[in-house]
Amino acid sequence: MTNYRWVICAMLFVALVVNYLDRQVLSLTWKNFIAPEFNWTDADYGRITGIFSIVYAVSMLFAGKFIDYVGTKRGYLWAIGIWSAGACMHAFCGVLTDGIVTGDWNPSFLAARENLLAAQKAADVGVMVTTVSVWLFIAARVVLSVGEAGNFPSSIKAVAEYFPKKDRGFATGIFNSGAQIGALMAPFTIPLIAKYYGWEMAFLAIGILGFIWMGFWVFIYKEPRKNPHVNQAELAYIEQDLHSEASMERVSEKKEVKIQEDSKVGLLQAFTFRQTWAVIFGRFLPDSVWWFLLFWAPAFISEVYGYSTASTEGMFAIFTIYLISMLSLAGSYLPTFFINRNRLNPYSGRMKAMLIFAIFPLLGWAVMPLGGISMWFPVAIIGIMCAAHQSWSANVYNVVSDMFPKSVVATVTGAAGLASGLGSFCSNYGAGLLFTYAENSGLSFMGYEGKHAGYMIVFLIAGSAYLFSWIMMKLLVPRYKLVVLK
Repeated sequence: MTNYRWVICAMLFVALVVNYLDRQVLSLTWKNFIAPEFNWTDADYGRITGIFSIVYAVSMLFAGKFIDYVGTKRGYLWAIGIWSAGACMHAFCGVLTDGIVTGDWNPSFLAARENLLAAQKAADVGVMVTTVSVWLFIAARVVLSVGEAGNFPSSIKAVAEYFPKKDRGFATGIFNSGAQIGALMAPFTIPLIAKYYGWEMAFLAIGILGFIWMGFWVFIYKEPRKNPHVNQAELAYIEQDLHSEASMERVSEKKEVKIQEDSKVGLLQAFTFRQTWAVIFGRFLPDSVWWFLLFWAPAFISEVYGYSTASTEGMFAIFTIYLISMLSLAGSYLPTFFINRNRLNPYSGRMKAMLIFAIFPLLGWAVMPLGGISMWFPVAIIGIMCAAHQSWSANVYNVVSDMFPKSVVATVTGAAGLASGLGSFCSNYGAGLLFTYAENSGLSFMGYEGKHAGYMIVFLIAGSAYLFSWIMMKLLVPRYKLVVLK
């Protein structure tokens, strides 16, 4: 048997590495490089990341349907092409801000930066600089979010096309670990590029990687039945679910109705299934936690412990968080272990494993209390939370492919992705407002003051999110139930 399916998995892994490098550039540069130049506050950063999240959410709703329509290969090309262009657009926000505010259109990044700083010293244009720069970054972030919305629907659809149900959680866990690898690489590359070459080059250098990936994807990806690198033995392994009892659904008349793999689902119709709502609850709060940790962990290390992202301590703290999160590779195999050993159906195996994953984030309640002893306690706990999330997400994505035909996987994934984006908007925009309010008002909560009180509130919510989401999923879909489409 050939193993070309793992080549596809490797390509999905590399794409996600690039994706998370693109996402991390802003979070690793705004506090120490961009904010001083444009006078940003936490609320400004929260607004930018919040709008990114809401556009990402809405785009996910349509991206999945688009990818089901054009196919996995072309859909992913469109997605990564758009998000790479959006990543590169960030680099020109300083030049455009300088031109709009001062009227001097400097083609050089350095010249534009120096001219803008001189203009702010000579005249009262600070508010205008902040406003213009924020909206330009929002525009670039919107383009990035539209492209990135196609990432997971494309990846999950590719996994559904190339892997049987029992292996999808593990395959998703492997490609999903690209998020941690990208996050591991980011603190050792992005701040250094920004420090020595300017924050603009950090956006450009990472953005170009996506265009390189596209050149490989064009020649590597074909549907399994049309792929000359997939022999009959591997094709039979990939399509084993079509010939098993798991692909049949008993209806009330005691007849067996085979799921039609070429069935279609409209956007509104996707929301009529309890299985879709189970995935929505499985993603809204958990993904809001993940996006908060992704966007705010560098600021947390900087503000609470005083280590900038360019400092040795700051880089190693972020590196340690995502190094610990690599434990999710072991976690993503747990459902496959349960399915094979206990002969459970895919959904039961996933839910049993996801209950275990939901327990670990409860450690988030101790982030601030233990943080008073040493920074490395919060670093370790946040890393464990990230590992639990990635193990959780690798399986919640595949709940869709377990219970829906392959032809509608991207559509339903996109519909559930709307919940992910909305959760991210609430956590990031809400965190920005909360931290600004906490700092200005001297908020007091459970013995903590100011921003420390804000972080305590957020980590209490984050720690509880997964267990609550698991309960809601179990209530909506208590047992394995395939969706029969006619």
